[in-house]
Amino acid sequence: MSFIFSHKIYRNLSNYRLKIFIISESIYPSVSFSNQNVNKQNFLKQNLKQYITTTTSLEKPVFITTPIFYVNAVPHIGHLYSAVMADSLKRYYELNDKKVILSTGTDEHGLKIQQAAAKVNQSPQEFCDNVSKRFRELFDMANISYTTFIRTTEQKHKDAVKFFWEQLVNNGYIYKGIHEGWYSVSDEAFYSASQVQISNSDEKIANVSESGQLVEWTEEENYKFRLSKCKDELLRWLDENPDVITPSNRFNEVKAFIKSDLADISVSRPQSRLYWGVSVPEDFNQTIYVWLDALINYLTVTGYPWPSQENIINNHLTSGWPADVHIVGKDIIRFHAVYWPAFLMAAKLPLPRKIFAHSHWMMNKHKMSKSRGNVVDPFIVMKEYGVDTIRYYLMRDGGISDDGTYDPTILQTRYRKDLAGQLGNLVSRSTSLALNPSSTIPASPSFIEGVNEKDMTLFKMLQQLPDLVSDHYENIEFGKGLELIFETVAEANKHFTDNEPWNLIKNPNRKVILDRVLFFAVETARISGILLQPIMPTKMRELLDMIGVSNDERKWKHSRLGSGWQVKGGGNVKFNVKDGHFLFPK
Repeated sequence: MSFIFSHKIYRNLSNYRLKIFIISESIYPSVSFSNQNVNKQNFLKQNLKQYITTTTSLEKPVFITTPIFYVNAVPHIGHLYSAVMADSLKRYYELNDKKVILSTGTDEHGLKIQQAAAKVNQSPQEFCDNVSKRFRELFDMANISYTTFIRTTEQKHKDAVKFFWEQLVNNGYIYKGIHEGWYSVSDEAFYSASQVQISNSDEKIANVSESGQLVEWTEEENYKFRLSKCKDELLRWLDENPDVITPSNRFNEVKAFIKSDLADISVSRPQSRLYWGVSVPEDFNQTIYVWLDALINYLTVTGYPWPSQENIINNHLTSGWPADVHIVGKDIIRFHAVYWPAFLMAAKLPLPRKIFAHSHWMMNKHKMSKSRGNVVDPFIVMKEYGVDTIRYYLMRDGGISDDGTYDPTILQTRYRKDLAGQLGNLVSRSTSLALNPSSTIPASPSFIEGVNEKDMTLFKMLQQLPDLVSDHYENIEFGKGLELIFETVAEANKHFTDNEPWNLIKNPNRKVILDRVLFFAVETARISGILLQPIMPTKMRELLDMIGVSNDERKWKHSRLGSGWQVKGGGNVKFNVKDGHFLFPK
């Protein structure tokens, strides 16, 4: 029996039993359940339920991911940086009426977790539960609007990992052999001889890897992945997609690595040494390598293994795959831009469309690291400065190609000059009761048709701003987009000062000029408020509420000059400003 998905079929849920039968008999015949604990009928029902509830149109959702964060210790500001970046991108696409999936979560297997739990006399699961909870609390506090928070200890993920492993085996990419090399427990990775530096007289231990972590010489029997077989295809992928890895310095780094001697890699560990992970199907003496396990999370959140994989992929009916953007730190670029694409090629699955590798936050001239102890507690700084202030600072000053430096002085200056001194000041000025006693929108947007030379600089900046900011946001260059917005806000404040409205209001005959000045000020605040929503969602909701922008006029399309406020005639939309209230108190 053949089967083709159609939305119309699923609108009538009275035939649910029949549909379960059709799916189980016709589009799941290749699904292997090597884990006897997996109940096939429950699996089918869960996947059908996910399909019905997540697939609402033929248009593929935008799928954005953060890395899943390793739970060997509590989160720091660097983790928050990745999450805010992904969330800002997600909110930007939503403002453009796109359906978006944003996945994040925690990576909970591996030797490092096993050892960390032992140090505090906890079971690995108890240890993971406690730390994963802190990540979720952090992201909730930071207003990260994730659609999925995945944990690799979830059964559905373990099932996906086993199924993926079997595809690699069936396609001839897995074999058993002896592996030896320099292994870093901290990095959960092997390193070649050229990547380590001997730092101890005993040449079997205490070498230092390129990441600065200790490594030890390891020899063991395990399963290996034919990475060498993927070399030509990986290089062809890069040549055909020169923008797939950004920024460009990371692309060049990845390409150089692939062009080097791309050796096969170990993808399992003896269970006698590593028991905390997913067992290799049919060989419970081996545990699947934590990085192979972890990377598959991006498939798990889309419901992998999917019903009728070929049909759904060809008809774009998946709930997201392939990922549109993987956002990762530069230290894990090799895993995401070399190993992950190779695994997907071997499994005959589509590759991610973009891998964005940002740089690190530095403190005291070193990358923020839990092991170094030079970390910033994100819970504390968000309580001290406010959630949106921290989000703004991270996106404005975070490193992309080059590392950023976390500096409380710069953070304070951003708040004082940008948020309070420019944007907050503009909102206060444009809604001033002293200048606008009626507290209404001072003029119709059609008023801008009569723009004069004195307004031209600000007028042109406002005209161009949405498109320029959109280009930067789509390229995940939030710092550049924010810089343009605040240059425009600064120009609006200058325009306001130069026109001296406090003198204009003294002369009733100059009311038209006064309205023009007030309109350009509040229009700049409105446009800026819309464009800043992805970065500062709570504060910008407050701003737009204050100046009377209705909830249905806050999309990206409304950021055009003159596209705001329901009543185009002006004078009927009132501000909602309370006396003595400031958007960003000094």
